[in-house]
Amino acid sequence: MSDAGVRQRREPPALRPVAVVRTERVSDLMVRVVVGGNALEGFPIPAPAASVRILIPESDELIIPEWQGNEFRYAEGGRPLIRTLTPRRFDADRRELDLDIVLHDGGAMSQWGRAVESGGRAAISGPGRGYEIDHDAERFVLVGDETAIPAICQLLEHIGPVPIVVHVDVRSSDAVVDLHRDVDAHWHIYDAIDAMGSSTIVALEALDLTSTDRVWAAGEAGAMRRLRTYLFEQRGFDRSSASIRGYWKQR
Repeated sequence: MSDAGVRQRREPPALRPVAVVRTERVSDLMVRVVVGGNALEGFPIPAPAASVRILIPESDELIIPEWQGNEFRYAEGGRPLIRTLTPRRFDADRRELDLDIVLHDGGAMSQWGRAVESGGRAAISGPGRGYEIDHDAERFVLVGDETAIPAICQLLEHIGPVPIVVHVDVRSSDAVVDLHRDVDAHWHIYDAIDAMGSSTIVALEALDLTSTDRVWAAGEAGAMRRLRTYLFEQRGFDRSSASIRGYWKQR
């Protein structure tokens, strides 16, 4: 296909170079990497559950790629190592962005999160579009896996004083974190990727979902696909009352 036939994606915000300020453990299976620097001056405050792109340098030198029609590319045509995640918090006064990274075997993001130290380099593009909270909703149901924990924590900080039910799939109890809000929280331990979401769907079957409820869910693409099928096709839940996103895909 010619270049003229390729659908052009909208150019994202430019990559801003940052340095690692510090790292800290959120849980045994999650590390917080705090990045900052003058380049974050004017960085828009992310809406709840918004995402950012992070450029992970593959050498000691940080080289910023350019947007070339559909993706970021280096000048010589190489593809940079870029991942997407939801930042936990942005401190505009200190120009610091908290990145909570799930630690697992393999994966460039996990490897970087384990190894990076203060002074390490990276770059940030964003933020993307967040979740628009319906302040007329009478209850929220938040669903996800470990990768959705930062977004769920953000949503809990922005949702008003209404009942909230939280269901999170985790590999072990070591992934459980303090949600810092008194909600009806349930942590489901799964033993295989293809079982992710199964316990959550069973739990949702017991919920009397109504038109005044709002569902937000994010996690592994296959699990989110099964959740969509259950909610929309089997349960008949209104699609406009739910936001379901596949954050990552098991290969």
